[in-house]
Amino acid sequence: MPQAIPNPLLPSAPASPPTPAPSPTPHQRSPTSWHLALDDVEDPVLEEARNLFRGLDITAKENWLRSLVDECDNHTLSFLHQIVSPRLKKDPFKALPNELCFRILEFVDDPKTFVRASQVSRRWREIVSDDQAWKTLCEKHAYRRMSSDSVGSSMTNSTASVSQLLYGQHLRSASPNRVLENMSAIDENPEVVATSHDSVPTTGSRKQRKPRPSTTHRSHFKHRYLVESAWRKGGLMTARHIHPDQGVVTSLHLTKKYIVVALDNAKIHVFNTRGDHQRTLLGHQMGVWAMVPWEDILVSGGCDRDVRVWNMATGTSVHTLRGHTSTVRCLKMSDARTAISGSRDTTLRVWDLTTGACTEVLMGHQASVRCLEIHGDLVVSGSYDTTAKIWSISSGQCLRTLQGHFSQIYAIAFDGHRIATGSLDTSVRIWNPQDGTCQAILQGHTSLVGQLQMRGNTLVTGGSDGSVRVWSLITNTPIHRLAAHDNSVTSLQFDDARIVSGGSDGRVKIWDTKTGTQIRELSQPAEAVWRVAFESERCVVMASRAGRTIMEVWDFTPPPEDGDQQEDERPVEMTMDGGQILDEDMADVEDEEDHKSDMIDAYSTGGEDSEGMTD
Repeated sequence: MPQAIPNPLLPSAPASPPTPAPSPTPHQRSPTSWHLALDDVEDPVLEEARNLFRGLDITAKENWLRSLVDECDNHTLSFLHQIVSPRLKKDPFKALPNELCFRILEFVDDPKTFVRASQVSRRWREIVSDDQAWKTLCEKHAYRRMSSDSVGSSMTNSTASVSQLLYGQHLRSASPNRVLENMSAIDENPEVVATSHDSVPTTGSRKQRKPRPSTTHRSHFKHRYLVESAWRKGGLMTARHIHPDQGVVTSLHLTKKYIVVALDNAKIHVFNTRGDHQRTLLGHQMGVWAMVPWEDILVSGGCDRDVRVWNMATGTSVHTLRGHTSTVRCLKMSDARTAISGSRDTTLRVWDLTTGACTEVLMGHQASVRCLEIHGDLVVSGSYDTTAKIWSISSGQCLRTLQGHFSQIYAIAFDGHRIATGSLDTSVRIWNPQDGTCQAILQGHTSLVGQLQMRGNTLVTGGSDGSVRVWSLITNTPIHRLAAHDNSVTSLQFDDARIVSGGSDGRVKIWDTKTGTQIRELSQPAEAVWRVAFESERCVVMASRAGRTIMEVWDFTPPPEDGDQQEDERPVEMTMDGGQILDEDMADVEDEEDHKSDMIDAYSTGGEDSEGMTD
């Protein structure tokens, strides 16, 4: 029989743990005030000290507190900091009047900071949403309203069904989070939105979008901010094949209503700003080498020696102005009634467009007049005789002759205060129109300077050496030297934000005017870029690709809020009125076609070989 196990050794459950102290109830929490709790009895000495402290002046209080702090250890000082720190925090937008709040916001230049501030409280949102704050931000970003002047470019002076293509490779450098953050910074709702220019769907039949009315500075800033973002990483491209016109594009102008393209095959094509073909202007017998628009009026000239006046709205020829005895090489308009033409016959002619009469013949150059610019009653002409001349339009008198270049002048810019001339001698000269003196010689290009544009105190030049240079007209020194293209710069235009250059290497590049850094390369490389013109929300590129002349219209207008749908990326050939492009070339043009290669070479070098072309 097994022995009985003593009772004390029998197994048993472990003893229960002691009952924990009860959790504090809401009534047992520490008091919210730092004063003593009600159930604590205050020491009469402390009460007397507190009453005595209340009766002291500010200096005595500070001395007393300083002595008490000196007696505290680190633990006590940390406790004191927890008490004092929250009491010192103040909401400035609650404590300060609106005028001072707006003054504070004047020091903020980041729109993301604005939207984050609007999420702090209702008071902050009220202040940040005030239009005065956004007006200041618009001024900081130079988001002013654009000038009403039309934007265009000519050969010598810088300045049906379709597919809508959104080039994804140009969106590669954007971080989605960063784009969303940028979008939220200017959205009228402070919440982050879920669309960006990097992910905006597009449609193949999108109608022309007009910017939403900028009723407030806030909405104006948002619109301009999205436009600038699209210039950097987005944009909607419409491609048109001009078929079978495979001639050289000699001139391109972009206005509020039209895109006007002139070719060396005597045709002028007129498109709306979306790139839809409107009409073809037929009348010139040979290549069109100069044109200038003014609202619905277009003045053109070319190898047939005629100057023609057109109504682009109707496509009719208003006047045929005859008088020149050689190719009309340059054209400008001083107002809606007056045009000035320069020709290889060494003369300039002033035309009255209402009557079609020649009012003045400006004679004095000894060789072809290659370029001209107008400001007020003054016209400045540049010639192959190496001189530039200043003329009075009203009197027809030559006021000054600017001598100094050692070779032909190919480009000129004039703003009323300064004259800039670019020459085959690789230099750019700055002249004073008042006395005709040369103020500066800008050197740096190594070949023909054929592109010039002046804007304020900034001059941008482009040469056949492929470089683009930005100059300060205050110090007459270079600001940026851009190795832009591998061959001649064929087109150049800039504004306060960007420089757009096109080259015979087939590339279109966008540069930051302030920093000189390349922003992006627009479009795909082509065989050659003939012309580029842009305005604030649109850019037009005329190029030769795969043996065909193509027009690309880039739209940087912000998309509608609801977005669009994207179509297949395929360029579609353009059809003219009646379904086919008119291709009735005049008999005299056949002669000109034999010199096509010579003309292309002349164009890429600025035209120095063009004297051999048929007049």
